[in-house]
Amino acid sequence: MMIYEPMLIILSEMEDYRSYLNKAGIQMSDDDWAVYEPRIFLKEFKKNDIILEQGQVENYLSIVVKGVARNFIDTEDKEVTTTFVFENGYLSSYESFLTRTPSHYSVQALTDVVIWRASYDSCQYFFENTSIGNFIGRISAEILYISKAKRELSFLTESAEERYLNLLKQDPQLFQKVSLKHIASYIGITPQALSRIRARIV
Repeated sequence: MMIYEPMLIILSEMEDYRSYLNKAGIQMSDDDWAVYEPRIFLKEFKKNDIILEQGQVENYLSIVVKGVARNFIDTEDKEVTTTFVFENGYLSSYESFLTRTPSHYSVQALTDVVIWRASYDSCQYFFENTSIGNFIGRISAEILYISKAKRELSFLTESAEERYLNLLKQDPQLFQKVSLKHIASYIGITPQALSRIRARIV
């Protein structure tokens, strides 16, 4: 069984989505590509742009081509970052996307970002009109589920320092791109506690 690791797939702005799928082990026929190609598109967002507001229905499943984004919850007294999405990762409020209900999360660009996007209706059309659509949908769901499961497990089994170190493995330049408060929120500690961890490791 192939294990799909989106962070290991190299994707540049100059490559098209079909190349991305090929590198992920998904070989798309010319007939299937003729259905896909008109229904996916590139979209750019500037640093700090809100891509999806909490309370809106998520209408897109996206893949980050360039940059870093996050999902976060805005509570009465603070923001809680739940997910960072790096290059080649899936970006979506996925529960809202599937259920067509208002999102519990906001989605924000933390740097200038470029993403490939497909709408909910386009995805449904893929499933119904291509031989490989359901397979791609299943792989997408598996990747997003595994990411969520790993996140939950890290809070049960790892220390804040271990979560910090694992995050840096995904992007060693993270602190040059993302604010300290967002990283601390994601790890589940205060910015002051994160500063102490960083000082101790250095």
